[in-house]
Amino acid sequence: MKKHERAEIVQDRLDELYPLAAAPLDHVDPFTLLVAVLLSAQCTDKRVNQVTPALFQLADNPFAMARLTAKRIQRVIRSCGLSETKSKAIRSLSQILVDEHGGEVPDNFDDLETLPGVGHKTASVVMAQAFGHPAFPVDTHIHRLAQRWGLSSGKNVVQTERDLKKLFAAECWHRLHLQIIFYGRDYCTARGCDGTVCPMCRELYPRRRKPVTTKK
Repeated sequence: MKKHERAEIVQDRLDELYPLAAAPLDHVDPFTLLVAVLLSAQCTDKRVNQVTPALFQLADNPFAMARLTAKRIQRVIRSCGLSETKSKAIRSLSQILVDEHGGEVPDNFDDLETLPGVGHKTASVVMAQAFGHPAFPVDTHIHRLAQRWGLSSGKNVVQTERDLKKLFAAECWHRLHLQIIFYGRDYCTARGCDGTVCPMCRELYPRRRKPVTTKK
């Protein structure tokens, strides 16, 4: 089976399983999405959604957030993990948005990726979900599944992102990003599947007997 044939199967199966792939992080605008995605690093979406209501009750815009101290923010987000680093980043990026962007979240990668705590993956999520720009956020989970499914042999998430963008139409990128994450959680987990167990892996590689070792 060729790579583009595997990609077609992946897209068809994911559309069947997750026809309405809604964003898992609760938010109401680009700023609350940006903060929620930043908090989700090494933390579950469920935990983030438990924490953000209290945080956004204190401050749901850059002007209000910039008036809080990092310590005050940290007390609210402590259960998310890495709370000291994240609280400083949220406070700092809010001040930058006020000082340099009129309190608005920029809708381009260059400006987003200069904000504290915002890497390419976070910027990609914001660009796709907040502004509707074509973006394919790739995290370590998508990186792992892309290798198990023979969609990429990239040694890092950067190369995997390039490979997936070549395989799938731009209008599908955002939906596929979410669908692959959902499938990975439900069927093809890091410990529950090694490339030979879940339905997708078995359909794509019915004769595979050896586990797939993910290239980091």
